[in-house]
Amino acid sequence: MINLRRIDLNLLVTLDVLLAELNVTRAAERLHISQPAVSVHLAKLREALDDPLLLPGPRGMRPTARAESLREPLREALESLTRAVAPAAPFEPANADLTWRITATDYTESTIVLPLMQRLREEAPKTRLAVYDLVPSRLSRQAEQGSIDVVFHTTENAPEGLRRKALFTERYVLVGRRGHPKLKRRPTLTQFCELDHSIVSQDGGGFHASTDDALAAMGMSRRVVFSVPHFLFLRAALAGTDLVAMAPERLVRDDPALQLMAPPIDLPGFEISMYWHERVHRDPAHRWLRETIASVV
Repeated sequence: MINLRRIDLNLLVTLDVLLAELNVTRAAERLHISQPAVSVHLAKLREALDDPLLLPGPRGMRPTARAESLREPLREALESLTRAVAPAAPFEPANADLTWRITATDYTESTIVLPLMQRLREEAPKTRLAVYDLVPSRLSRQAEQGSIDVVFHTTENAPEGLRRKALFTERYVLVGRRGHPKLKRRPTLTQFCELDHSIVSQDGGGFHASTDDALAAMGMSRRVVFSVPHFLFLRAALAGTDLVAMAPERLVRDDPALQLMAPPIDLPGFEISMYWHERVHRDPAHRWLRETIASVV
């Protein structure tokens, strides 16, 4: 067996040209190297392959049986290698037949994935989009293994080892159903604390959130009576009851059943970013997807 590590790729390129030209001078001209350099390459090939490969003939050189058997396989191998290392072709979304894989919470499904889906149907109608539940502990490994392409996550406590682009900064607003009797005007802080509040507890069953920490710092507390695991269920609950909530503005601002206002308490917002692995950073198709995501939020 030939040890491929002993053979310089340039030698195989030289052999391919020599087999096409059967002339050292013409091969040197095509390769843009000197005739002695071609002769040196040929000598190394003869030693590596243990065959004379090209012999003097009446009209130049003639290949040995071994060289003749190499002609087509070598040409095909070099063409395949050239295609493999060639620059990626420009991405054409209209003709693309791909499946994108995204992880998201129900909040980012509503604020990012829905507008993204509309754009994909318009510009890349042959592609498919799969959305997976976001499990923070698995994100870095999933991205590395290629089972997901893009992650939507808060910048705080973000997955490690991934590239990032900030998409937007979110703020909290006070939300209740349209016509809520206690939200005819912005409530005072005391009135705010007396309302029946609902929260999203992603860990399940919790009745404490960052709003409660901010109130506790002022020696106050509110009444939290309803805890749900998902933002979208929270929105439905607000529309059908007199509950109120501190909710991300983008989630509720376009819902005609809800009204929102600035709360009487200053609560820090959060930043949403998208993350991806280095393995797809330069891929034209993935770059197009990321640019499209950034343009729809």
